[in-house]
Amino acid sequence: MHITITARHFELTNAIRDYVEESLIKLKRYFDHIITVHVTLTVESSRNICEISLSASKFALQSNSEAMDMYIAIDDTVEKMEAQIKKLKDKVTDHQKKGLKENSYPYYTRTELYEKGNSNEHHKLVKTKRVITDTMSIDEAIEQFEKQKKEYFIFKNVESDRINVLVKKDDNYFKLLQP
Repeated sequence: MHITITARHFELTNAIRDYVEESLIKLKRYFDHIITVHVTLTVESSRNICEISLSASKFALQSNSEAMDMYIAIDDTVEKMEAQIKKLKDKVTDHQKKGLKENSYPYYTRTELYEKGNSNEHHKLVKTKRVITDTMSIDEAIEQFEKQKKEYFIFKNVESDRINVLVKKDDNYFKLLQP
């Protein structure tokens, strides 16, 4: 993240410069694709104005604030920018999740398998299903599995953060497959 600070109608001190840079570092924890940040600090009679222009990979955001003290103006502007970044991040994340669900669930494809050396035989077709898994504990997965009438249940294990498969062995026992 490249930070540029411009001071208008006053001399920029090291204290203000350091304060602006420390405040802007907070923004990086919300959105790590920030390329440049341009901060303009202006003093007009008794008004202190702070303007921030931020450019990320595909987005440009702006916020500004006015106060009697320059530090308060900087804080208010950074808070406004944080709110914009959070909103943008939620929007991008929701859009990506929506695209994944629309494109892959339920999604079936047919794949041809070829056996080596046997060119006279027919090709075998395999039905492939892509599934979006829910994150849950093993106990929750067993409860969900018992509610449905399938032979297996695929879920993302909270403890290991990996995909697991539950298979019903008989009426009392389940088999848990972990990669």
